[in-house]
Amino acid sequence: MSRRLPQAWLERGLLARLLWPLSQLYRAAEASRRALYRLGWLRVERLPVPVIVVGNVVAGGAGKTPLVMALVAHLQARGWQPGVISRGHGRSGSACLEVLPTLNAAQCGDEPLLIAQRTSAPVFVAARRVQAARALLNAHPGVDIIVADDGLQHHALRRDLNIAVFDERGTGNGWLLPAGALREPWPRQRPVDVHDPVAAIDLVVHTSEPAPEGALLCRRRLADHAEAADGSRRPLAQLRGQALQAWAGIAKPEQFFSMLRQAGLTLSHTRSWPDHHAYTAGDLQGLDGQTVLITEKDAVKLMPLAAAMGQPGGPPGPSLLAVPLLVEPEAAFFDALDARLRAWRAHPLPSQHGHTTS
Repeated sequence: MSRRLPQAWLERGLLARLLWPLSQLYRAAEASRRALYRLGWLRVERLPVPVIVVGNVVAGGAGKTPLVMALVAHLQARGWQPGVISRGHGRSGSACLEVLPTLNAAQCGDEPLLIAQRTSAPVFVAARRVQAARALLNAHPGVDIIVADDGLQHHALRRDLNIAVFDERGTGNGWLLPAGALREPWPRQRPVDVHDPVAAIDLVVHTSEPAPEGALLCRRRLADHAEAADGSRRPLAQLRGQALQAWAGIAKPEQFFSMLRQAGLTLSHTRSWPDHHAYTAGDLQGLDGQTVLITEKDAVKLMPLAAAMGQPGGPPGPSLLAVPLLVEPEAAFFDALDARLRAWRAHPLPSQHGHTTS
């Protein structure tokens, strides 16, 4: 069923129609929750710094985490000190904690760990994003802007910019979960009241061409190199003609494999794992000396396991090479973002750590 649903979400076939009544219950629950925020019965918290949310309206990966890292790098280049918050999907606990180098992906989640490693920005995870944001600001008072990895439907945290990321699926069959892929009705209606806690979507980004009218294109491509655990790089061109394996534990592993083939690489074997798969040393058994290409998200989990296997006197273990995924938003995306950044600098938010309700 987990494999059939994503395909069923693309059209209004028999399975989607059978699930449609459940989607109406989901619609009613979502509408009730949004109403409770609008009536002030559920609390909305305002942070003393601007908040940017990068998230999905559709279930499954659409490329938001690479966009988060590109966004953080852009903010840093503009002189901001960003911090990142996340729920840490797939981690073993729910405690609020900072993503430090001593942690592993099981403790904090694979995507937060990847963001922390790639951007050097402070990253906090918690079951409630507001709690993660408060802890981050208390631990790093120099942080002057927060980027939330996912959270478009998390209305408890008031945000200043909402970015929705879509891929080639678009809105699928246009129905809500579980009959379709939508997490909320789309398009989200723009609130009449600017203080409405259910904020409008400000920027719509598509990672596939051509982008629909009104959306901004964000191209995705693989880097021209692969990275080993020690940080060394190998050009992909040097790997051509070799028999390589490729593994991916992401939402759409076939896209990763296809991009590797488009780069001229020969994949003798591919293996797909569930998104956020919790790898064990047993998964790497029988790969002694073989070269396996993996995603960056998988690397934060697999490379420590491979390092532990390659002990002196023992088998060499596999040679794991992570191939980074690069995202390149069109210039209009950064133009719109920079306009917001200038406005926030000109009119900063109140500095007190209070909260408001709406």
